[in-house]
Amino acid sequence: MAGHAIAHFKNDEGVSSIEIGVKEFKCMGATPPQDHPHIFLDMGGDTQVLCPYCSTLYKYNGKLEETQTIPNGCLEK
Repeated sequence: MAGHAIAHFKNDEGVSSIEIGVKEFKCMGATPPQDHPHIFLDMGGDTQVLCPYCSTLYKYNGKLEETQTIPNGCLEK
């Protein structure tokens, strides 16, 4: 488990997948009040993981910083 702050990602646009620069994070679905339970997801040795609540496919992109996403704007601040 991570020894640092865990990033929270959201999918306000309803895209099918989001590229992120971390492998451990929380998915919150969308910006509150349209969020779902903030679930911790860990890709482990894989490069992608599907959120069981909102079906967003998160893909690891090692070229991205921890605060960057593709598409932009999916990190909850």
